[in-house]
Amino acid sequence: MDRIFMAGPWITELEIKTVEDAMRNGWYENAYYYCEKLQGEFAKYHNRKYALMTSNCTAAIHLLLAGLNIKDGDEVIIPECTWIATAAPVTYQRAKPVFCDIDPVDWCLDPDSVEKSITKNTKAIIVVDLFGNMPRMDELIDISKKHNIPLIEDAAEALGSKYKGTRAGKFGIASVFSFHRTKTMTTGEGGILLLDDDKLYKRCKFLRDHGRVEGIPYYNSEVTFKYMPFNVQAALGYAQFQRLDELIAKKREIFHMYKERLKDIEDLQFNYEPEWIFNSVWVTGLVFGKSHNMSRVDAIKKLEAIGVPSRPFFYPLSFLPAYPDYDENEYRKRNPVAYDISSRGINLSCALNLTEGQIDVICDGIRKILKR
Repeated sequence: MDRIFMAGPWITELEIKTVEDAMRNGWYENAYYYCEKLQGEFAKYHNRKYALMTSNCTAAIHLLLAGLNIKDGDEVIIPECTWIATAAPVTYQRAKPVFCDIDPVDWCLDPDSVEKSITKNTKAIIVVDLFGNMPRMDELIDISKKHNIPLIEDAAEALGSKYKGTRAGKFGIASVFSFHRTKTMTTGEGGILLLDDDKLYKRCKFLRDHGRVEGIPYYNSEVTFKYMPFNVQAALGYAQFQRLDELIAKKREIFHMYKERLKDIEDLQFNYEPEWIFNSVWVTGLVFGKSHNMSRVDAIKKLEAIGVPSRPFFYPLSFLPAYPDYDENEYRKRNPVAYDISSRGINLSCALNLTEGQIDVICDGIRKILKR
């Protein structure tokens, strides 16, 4: 059997031909043709006014925080369990990430924990649509409005998800998506920032390309960033975007095959999808119930020993050496759900080249390691 990869894209002749067109014709007067095409269509798809492509999703978050003038002494609320890219731009701005607990069912930012963590220094709340899951968005929006604190949606992993009929990417003052090579839709590396506010859009656009003053060539009024996209990258993304429904359908098919094959095993928790949520399932998360006495570490080791790849549920950020100023024992008490879920959770392969036979192998592996 072919090697099972953890993640990867689905590339067809459409992508190849579109990238070839960018290589042959996407220069001179067409140097940003596909960037502009993708930005326009992506914004429209999400019912947003503006889109700014960036070199990666981390850059998109950083651009936004800089545009909001997040600075030294400010606090930004972030869920404990997310990839570090959500939190790193807060540190870039010399602000303080405030790690909050996650919901035990949807694994996203817990509104109750957010409410308890707000101080006079809180200047933004970043909610993450983890693995394609959607949080208790109504409650988070209410908290944002109550305290007049901007809500930012990190939808990097949730392209195509919906909450009560509204697409992921439409919530908050702005949202971001990732086009990393592992994501449902890819540009290899890349990201995008979606906004509706005219002033914030102009500020972020200015910050994206070295602080150029419009209309005066090579004249810079501030030292800013270089987070520009490029045409070949955007051409790949544009072609992938034309196939988005197909890509999401494949992700959901993988998810439902896992659930169907493992449905007879009690006390397993998968991505949350109640009737009011459409989950695009970037990756299938699996949390072993306590009755299995199976830790994340043991599960990964045992699966690896039988040739089945997996990866850990995101570590609590306060647990990582990257944040030495955060006392692990204190945060275990503050955010007990995050530490508990993470300790029992893994991710299954979400590669878009997965076959049914490979999914059978993965599910058989889960059964083997759970046998007593």
